[in-house]
Amino acid sequence: MASDIWMWVKAFHIIAVMFWVAGLLLLPRFYAYHSSAKLGGELEAKMLEAEERLLKIIMNPAMIVAFILGIALIIFRHGELFTTAWLWVKLVFVFGLIGFHGMLGADRKKFARGERPRSEKTYRMLNEIPSFAVIIIVIMAIVEPF
Repeated sequence: MASDIWMWVKAFHIIAVMFWVAGLLLLPRFYAYHSSAKLGGELEAKMLEAEERLLKIIMNPAMIVAFILGIALIIFRHGELFTTAWLWVKLVFVFGLIGFHGMLGADRKKFARGERPRSEKTYRMLNEIPSFAVIIIVIMAIVEPF
């Protein structure tokens, strides 16, 4: 019975992570387009709406659910995981993605004020951060190399 619950928690954790990371990959791309849009133009208005919806409807809830279920998974294993180095490496990258998410949220507010916080090129480069982090996180969680 307990192992059935653990598997459901794990499944929903992975689903939430997938939605969150999809948003982390998409939002910098939106910002790349937005940063080159004409101030007050139609494209800017559409990008502002799309960015806000992506953050509020998908990314924020998915991050919260993934975080809560991740904590539940750790607790379910009675905290024994905190003695493993792979979990600490994974958590460093997870908290890095949470910080990245926060930065993207702050940039959305700047775009809403009519500012251009970063260049199109910078957002295209920032778009690679979630990919790199996910590779490390998945290897740590699945392979548990150390």
